[in-house]
Amino acid sequence: MNDNQAAFQRLSDILDTLRTQCPWDRAQTLKSLRYLTIEEVHELSEAIVAIEESKSTADPSAPDRTSLDSDLKKELGDLAMHILFYCKIAEEEGRFTTADVYNAVCDKLVERHPFIYRRDAYHGESWEQLKMREGRRNVLEGVPHSLPALVKAVRMQEKVAGMQSGSPRGPIADSVADGHLLPPADQWTPPADEAAFGDLLLALVDWARRHGINADDALSAANLRFRQRHSNPEQ
Repeated sequence: MNDNQAAFQRLSDILDTLRTQCPWDRAQTLKSLRYLTIEEVHELSEAIVAIEESKSTADPSAPDRTSLDSDLKKELGDLAMHILFYCKIAEEEGRFTTADVYNAVCDKLVERHPFIYRRDAYHGESWEQLKMREGRRNVLEGVPHSLPALVKAVRMQEKVAGMQSGSPRGPIADSVADGHLLPPADQWTPPADEAAFGDLLLALVDWARRHGINADDALSAANLRFRQRHSNPEQ
């Protein structure tokens, strides 16, 4: 058993102990853990944004790499614990085993990488086209309705672009031309209502995707810079 396997087994054993001896852990269900896991995912997201933002800042007061890596390690551990916790609960309820979970994702990865594992079955399909083979009714079926709106816009456009040339466009998308996010100020009319503003946001997300920018990552980093500026009024 290598170090990674030993660490996984240690976590599994600890969860087994907590599940039988700790009142809080014993009381948890799939439902009760759900919102806590959402919080953990957001904390992991913030740790990643902080690391990426640190690469482009010269601020001496910014956290150093050791601190940032420690935060990332902690958040990854919390999420890993949650995933294994769900597996333990599912095993107790007779739904499936932890091995079933890991084997299922292994099977999916092999199926979606035929150019590596089944070259005779690969005919140049994109990732999204391969996923459609699994019985999905449309390319957007796998995008959760509960995703934050900006993340949802990014994912929907990525998925549609993965199926065909071009991309979804709103009524004013053509005005967001390459190299010009907006027309000159004296030629631009602000959106007249919420629908037009939404089309503008969608067009900007599309422009960003075409230029290799994830709009949610960009806004998350901008939010972090805004928070840092206004949390340190003397700077």
